Amino acid sequence: MKKHEGLALVFTASILVSTVPLTLAKAQVGGAAVGASADQQGGQPQGIGSGSGQDRQPGQATHGSANAPSPDGAAETTTTTPSGGTINTPAAQGAADEGPSNASAAVESSRRQPDKWMSAPNTWATFNGDLKAQKFSDAGQITPDNVKKLQKAWEYHTGDVSDGSGDKPMSVWSATPLFVNNTLYVGTPFYKIIALDPGTGTQKWKFDPHAVLKALTQPDLKNRGVAYWQAENVQAGVPCQKMVYIGTMDAKLYGVDADTGIPCSDFGRHGMVDVNQWNTVNSKWPLSLLQPPTVYHDTLYLGWAGKDWANEEAPPGTLFALDARSGKLKWTFHALAPETAKHSGTANVWASMSIDPERGILFVPVSSPSPNFYGGDRKEKIPLATSVTALDAETGKVVWSRQLVHHDIWDLDTNAAPTLVDVEKHGKKIPALVQTTKQGFLFVLNRETGEPIYPIEERPVPKSDVPGEEASPTQPYVATPAPTIPDEWPGVFPLADWISFGACSREAKKLRYEGRFTPPSLQGTITYPPTTGGTEWGGGAVDPRTGVFVVNSSSVVQIYRLIKRQEFQKQAQHGESSGYYPQEGAPYGFQLETFLNWAGMPCWKPPYGTIAAYDLKTGERLWNEPFGEVQKYGFYMPESWGSVTIGAPAITQSGLIFIGASMDSRVRALDLKTGAVLWSSLVDAPAVSMPAIYNYNGKEYVTFVVGGNSILLPKVSDQVISFALPH
Repeated sequence: MKKHEGLALVFTASILVSTVPLTLAKAQVGGAAVGASADQQGGQPQGIGSGSGQDRQPGQATHGSANAPSPDGAAETTTTTPSGGTINTPAAQGAADEGPSNASAAVESSRRQPDKWMSAPNTWATFNGDLKAQKFSDAGQITPDNVKKLQKAWEYHTGDVSDGSGDKPMSVWSATPLFVNNTLYVGTPFYKIIALDPGTGTQKWKFDPHAVLKALTQPDLKNRGVAYWQAENVQAGVPCQKMVYIGTMDAKLYGVDADTGIPCSDFGRHGMVDVNQWNTVNSKWPLSLLQPPTVYHDTLYLGWAGKDWANEEAPPGTLFALDARSGKLKWTFHALAPETAKHSGTANVWASMSIDPERGILFVPVSSPSPNFYGGDRKEKIPLATSVTALDAETGKVVWSRQLVHHDIWDLDTNAAPTLVDVEKHGKKIPALVQTTKQGFLFVLNRETGEPIYPIEERPVPKSDVPGEEASPTQPYVATPAPTIPDEWPGVFPLADWISFGACSREAKKLRYEGRFTPPSLQGTITYPPTTGGTEWGGGAVDPRTGVFVVNSSSVVQIYRLIKRQEFQKQAQHGESSGYYPQEGAPYGFQLETFLNWAGMPCWKPPYGTIAAYDLKTGERLWNEPFGEVQKYGFYMPESWGSVTIGAPAITQSGLIFIGASMDSRVRALDLKTGAVLWSSLVDAPAVSMPAIYNYNGKEYVTFVVGGNSILLPKVSDQVISFALPH
């Protein structure tokens, strides 16, 4: 989620009353401080190079001459992809990329293998558990039969929390704890790194970068955790053979020794890389590093978040590959063509990424371009926007890309790392990925080629009636697996309508609604699903043995309204601010409202959140249940209503699903076969994160970060809590 994490979805606190893409290639230690627009083409889906008008064969790229020196002094070579996107590589490296590698066969083979430390059993080494984003643990001590005995093993409080009432913005903490190197690592919303004993929660060390704690691009202080790397052959007694990384909202990336928390002097300047040195186009705000980098071999892959809905011209989407030891830039991937970047921006990668370590492919969820809700000034082709794109992990070159929303004017960012899993179809094993979306669609693709495993059809969608806008005539639609939310908005909730004396019904009749992808309008549009999803940044989880995929989803209705610039400025002068976003430079500002009655109750029918399981072998949905509960004034709403959720599930080999995510401040264990809740525990705030599941000293632990998020409830915490079976 981007800026809209800060939107007050008040109901959660007061609910009572294409078919074919073109494939381009088959500190502190022990408490002591230490230092039909052009991109639609009559509804044809846009893959890389599709209708580009450039005579290039698949896999070719044009190489330009070296650019002016980059901010760190190294000249760069620019590679233009057939999409019009570009990749920059330091000149010395770029020449090597043009021809066959001189590396030995053994070295080349090692580049296509998982890191030994990451592929070792019983680790939770990345934001998504592993590089494939499967969120699967082979731990089996806790089972459906004994999970009801689960109890708190330990808890720890970081001290890094803010409710927004003082001099710091509210904290939003969605970090996944990492279990690796016999240590549990967490990052905090104050951008500290804390190392804990995995069995007791005792602090080993703490690193404090003394970061700027201001809402520079986001309304809240946010952190989704840390990343870990270690050398292939660790040299005993040599510092920084194992490192932990954390980013800040002001674009600083810190690297510290994983055993001591002492900054690594060879990483950037004294342990810090200023990523904003590469923010050179439309640099209106810093490139906020809220999502930890993805780590593969000796490379960090780093996306960033920005200040959404504010400007038409904004920093264009870039992805940086850095040397894990030194922080030096290896290559830069640009999602926007240079000409587009001059008058647009974003299409950045703010969510997590996944990697196929055997194939050396990096899978990138690309967001929508700016301005997010009006595309009249960006009618050219932008085929990498709102896409899932596969890059060669070594060079950054595009392998394939599939656009999931054409000419996105709804802010339907591709917002989660795709889950990689092999799927058996017709007796053959297919290397697949599952890309969850805000639309509630599950795109199941061949991860080598981007070809759909289950059909993707182009369906006609409504036209825009906004002067200057040209909405795409069609959009991709996936019928199998079934979408996580219905195709039509749920309709007016009779109870909410009754409480509001018919106001919900009257408002609905005033608004434009013609089904999925109804464009934003001047009169106001019922948008379902809106930018809140659908499925959010956590994505889903899979049991790779069976192909059972689990995902939680929210059902939210919002009202999109474009406002002519002159009128928008008048409203701003009169103090209108809540729900209003300027889109400076565009002819329209924007208003976003969640469709609530006067009491803050949803005007649409429940359930508001669900969790479902799918058989990827057949595409069949196995079960679909309301998930979570809404609590207000000490009362719980009916379980059948469910809850909006932020976070994601994790699966164990014993057949359990562990998940927080709901607004009722509970963490739960579900039966993978049925979706039935087998255990739950009340925690200090909504656990808007993913748990880490691991064995340590013979005992299985399930550990949650409990941070809260204002989009669910105005309740925050600094709790780390771990559960285990009694001795």
